[in-house]
Amino acid sequence: MPALRLLGLLACLWLTGCSGERPTRASDLNVKTVTLPGGEQIRAQMMTHPTDLMRGMKFRDSLPEDEGMLFIHAQEDFYRFWMYEVKVPLDMIWLDRNRTIVQIVHNCPPCPGPEAVCPTYGGAFKAQYVLELAGGVAKKKNLKPGMTLTF
Repeated sequence: MPALRLLGLLACLWLTGCSGERPTRASDLNVKTVTLPGGEQIRAQMMTHPTDLMRGMKFRDSLPEDEGMLFIHAQEDFYRFWMYEVKVPLDMIWLDRNRTIVQIVHNCPPCPGPEAVCPTYGGAFKAQYVLELAGGVAKKKNLKPGMTLTF
């Protein structure tokens, strides 16, 4: 029986190795390309695990303009975000299940704490995804509610 499990594992690894583009560095794992309406592409780190959804951009010192963080929720709901322990200003973009922008909050300022003084943002509309970009990028890329992103 252990030999069959090992054989199955090896087959899975072989099939994975045969599939298209492979990550070349650790930062490429769990990354999805988000295409903006103007054709620009953002490399977004996907957040799906509850721990990752809670941590988000905390403690990071920077976010390049062509990168972001994509929070993927299991279902649409009214999701609110905050900037507690986030070190850089962010644009937050809420998208519905069709990946249409329903809300944008520009240049949310960092909030070192304490927790009780950090405001929350968004959550005015049902969303399934939230894309965080470096502060000012949403305006620079002319993103507006009603536009659809591809990923």
